[in-house]
Amino acid sequence: MRLLHLSQRYAPARGGAEIHLAAFCERLAADGHHVTVATTDAADFELFWNPARQRIAEPESVINGVRVRRFPVRHLPFPPTTYMGLRRLLWITSRLPLPTAVAGRLARFTPWVPDLWRWLAQTEESFDLAAGMNISFEPIIAAGLDFARRRRIPFAVYPLTHLGAGERPGGDAVSGFHTMRHQVAIVRASDAVIAQTKSESDFYRARGVPAAKIHVIGPGVDAAAAAAGGDGRRIRARLGLDGPIVFSLAALSYDKGTVHLVEAMRRLWANGRHAHLVLAGSIQAPFQRYLADLPEAVRAPIHVLGPIGDADKRDLMAAADLFAMPSRTDSFGIVYLEAWLNEKPVIGANAWGVKDVIAHGEDGLLVPFGDVPALAAAVADLLDNPAQARMMGRAGAAKVRRFHIWDRKYARIRAIYQGLVSS
Repeated sequence: MRLLHLSQRYAPARGGAEIHLAAFCERLAADGHHVTVATTDAADFELFWNPARQRIAEPESVINGVRVRRFPVRHLPFPPTTYMGLRRLLWITSRLPLPTAVAGRLARFTPWVPDLWRWLAQTEESFDLAAGMNISFEPIIAAGLDFARRRRIPFAVYPLTHLGAGERPGGDAVSGFHTMRHQVAIVRASDAVIAQTKSESDFYRARGVPAAKIHVIGPGVDAAAAAAGGDGRRIRARLGLDGPIVFSLAALSYDKGTVHLVEAMRRLWANGRHAHLVLAGSIQAPFQRYLADLPEAVRAPIHVLGPIGDADKRDLMAAADLFAMPSRTDSFGIVYLEAWLNEKPVIGANAWGVKDVIAHGEDGLLVPFGDVPALAAAVADLLDNPAQARMMGRAGAAKVRRFHIWDRKYARIRAIYQGLVSS
């Protein structure tokens, strides 16, 4: 098969969607399929609205058998806050009785990648199927859907929908930016929807997507290499860590729960508890300002590493006593699987999608998003009860090996693609 995938970023850019896409694209390429990924040149997530952020220089490369074409992110001649303003305008437009095409045209600027649209309009390359990932960046998926319709080839979508932490899926303020009418229309128009969780599947079924189109698969991990086998003593010695370690790996931001995790640890430190907080992942500007305003005594036990490589991730997963990512903007959370491979208990927010992944009290704990006292109590509970924590970590590891190994997930994705192409 000749396959075209579209996504907002691709390796070496790091993130859950990027890891997810690369995992099955590389397997498809190893199986002899011709795989092309069309993406942007963004290395730093904030490049989508801030032109000063880092780009990836090579416009075309081959990574582990996958051909990658990168198209430059462009910016309107206005301040970076314009991007957020346009997203707010899209949110408003989605609630007005206007055709979804109106929002679709406005969305093309968030992010603005005109060269991608131009290439799709002009290329003479032949593809058997196109697929798009991450509905939060709908103009890139829309470009792929438009291309597929013109070429009369099937289109599959991996929405990775952030359904939030409200009373119903898509019901809180933040998830409204990921479940707008024109975004749902793209999913509805696709030939196959590859969902992360039952919650995501139910959300789209309730909005008119036929059940036969939806396949609940979600991401996986490679049990032999993804996160296990690290040297915890090595990272402890390098960073000067003694005693318990609470580890988090995510974009460091409010919506990922990083601020709440710091505040929860402040409560524990104020009560005399000794523990280190290690934060890894891209540092968002608002979190950087928040961190700078903290008293020096509070910052001392916080280790902010920024983006890390696989070796450091394995070492930190091995060294940590628990993993915490109390986020409201995750559709699944691959890092929970990686923590479980190291037999570590996890803490997540009681958010849609995440609570399909973490079984509260069995392999981890769930707390209401933003509830700092509950988060502090959950961290203390796991640190104070190491036997219970080990039992949760082992239960998580067993679940990963039973349900979330990539070889099983990949076989299903390949079968879906083959069915779409043959039909």
